[in-house]
Amino acid sequence: MKTYDCGDAALDAIADALLAGAVGVIPTDTVYGLAAHPANAAAVERLYSVKGREGGKPIALLASGVAAVERFGFPLSGKAAEMARSGWPGPLTLVVENAQGRTEGFRVPAHDWTRRLIERCGGLLRVTSANFSGRPPALKAEDAIAQIGALVDFVADDGPSRLGVASRVVMVSPSGATRTLRP
Repeated sequence: MKTYDCGDAALDAIADALLAGAVGVIPTDTVYGLAAHPANAAAVERLYSVKGREGGKPIALLASGVAAVERFGFPLSGKAAEMARSGWPGPLTLVVENAQGRTEGFRVPAHDWTRRLIERCGGLLRVTSANFSGRPPALKAEDAIAQIGALVDFVADDGPSRLGVASRVVMVSPSGATRTLRP
C-alpha cells in the first residue's frame, strides 16, 4: 500500500492507479471513502470484497458534477434536480431512477481535491465508506489504514474528515416523491 498527501502530484498518480484498476482510500467531505473506477468490474468486485459487503447491496457513485451524472444516463429533473441544486456539492446522496428503470445513488462531494480526482477519472467513482461493513467509518486516513490498509493499493491522506458523518441518502421517485433512506 502506498500513502499520499493530497496534492497535484498525488492527484495524477491516484487517478492513473484508479483508471488502471486500483482500489484505494480517498478523502471526502464526510468520511474517508473506499474507491474504485465504475468501468472496471474487477476493481468494483474487489471493492465489495475489501469492504466485506454483500454483492446485492449497492455502492453509490461520487460524481464531479451534475453533468457527469447525466452523461452516465441519469438526467436529473423535477425534485431530483432541485435537490441536487440545493444539496450539491455536499453531504447528500440522491438515489434516482433513469428511463430504463435502473436505480443509482449519486453524490457530489464538497471536497475540491476529490472532485478534481473524480473529474480526472472521467467524472464518476464507486465509493463507499473506508471501513469493514458494520464498523465505524474512517474519519482519518489512519483509521482507514488500521481497518483496511493491508487490502488496498493506496491511501490518500488529507487530515481529519471535515464533517465526520456519512451523507444523508434520499430516494427520489420519478413522480418526485422523496424517502429518506439514511438521515
